Amino acid sequence: MDTDNLSTEAYKAVIIEAERLVHDLTLQFGVLASSCIDETEYLKKSKELAQEIMKLDDYELEDILFGNVPERDKLDSTLNQMIKNIDEVNEIPVDKRHYEF
Repeated sequence: MDTDNLSTEAYKAVIIEAERLVHDLTLQFGVLASSCIDETEYLKKSKELAQEIMKLDDYELEDILFGNVPERDKLDSTLNQMIKNIDEVNEIPVDKRHYEF
């Protein structure tokens, strides 16, 4: 799937939240969409990715964020907010979410 297939709620919860901090974080979650069959899987994998990123050491963060690593507390805060956002989107029935296409 593509990020264009995400509901407005899911897009804001993950992509926009990541972009607020650093574009290179957004790229990680954007690329993730291509390996998912639907939004449900994407939200599940996005939550898992956010949790995994929080466990990375500085060297690993440098690698996945292409050397553009924000302050650790800001990164963790953003990732925690993304997880919270994902949980909130999961509470919305799929047929009640809004889609651009």
